[in-house]
Amino acid sequence: MELRILPGNIANMIAAGEVVQRPASVVKELVENAVDAGADQISVIIKDSGRTLIQVIDNGKGMNPDDAVLCFERHATSKIATAEDLEDITTFG
Repeated sequence: MELRILPGNIANMIAAGEVVQRPASVVKELVENAVDAGADQISVIIKDSGRTLIQVIDNGKGMNPDDAVLCFERHATSKIATAEDLEDITTFG
């Protein structure tokens, strides 16, 4: 599914379920993204308790170059397009 920026009205409906504050939270989010992308092989490399490096390598679907840039924008997602989609989410994040 293609990455898009959510319209403001839909983004405002989503309460932040979790704020990433610790390296462990980063690892959890990245592993969940790998699973959502269909990965069945996931490796995690952590250096200096996550202060120097957190690397997740997986065999999931991946992103095209445009989506790799867009994913850093606020409210970028490939999983939600309408308010109704919020009721039918079947992915981790």
